[in-house]
Amino acid sequence: MGTILVVAGRDRGGYYRLETDAVVIGRDDTCDIQIVDEMISRRHMRITSRGEPESRTYYASDLHSANGVFVNGRQVSAESPLHDGDTIRIGETKLFFSTKRFRDLDTAMVYFKQRGQQDKGTIVR
Repeated sequence: MGTILVVAGRDRGGYYRLETDAVVIGRDDTCDIQIVDEMISRRHMRITSRGEPESRTYYASDLHSANGVFVNGRQVSAESPLHDGDTIRIGETKLFFSTKRFRDLDTAMVYFKQRGQQDKGTIVR
């Protein structure tokens, strides 16, 4: 089961379990995950999942938003696969996606911070 952690933006600290096969993210209060950000469309993006619970595959799709969906810095126009540790930017909000299920927000944040340190290169002078 996947999770979304809001790591930057007004709703920073938001933690969501992706418990259904399709989750809509946007500004509207009818969305599965509502994020208050003026740069986010009412129904901005969808995350879908397919497959068996132990081997689910996740995908991000732009729902014709005004400002786009960016996965690891690249804009996605069609359904795009998501992998553990991917970052998603919508509007001025940055999301961290994981295929792992965490006990709570604190353990998710620890994992996010560890991933961030692993992904950083070493500066050589």
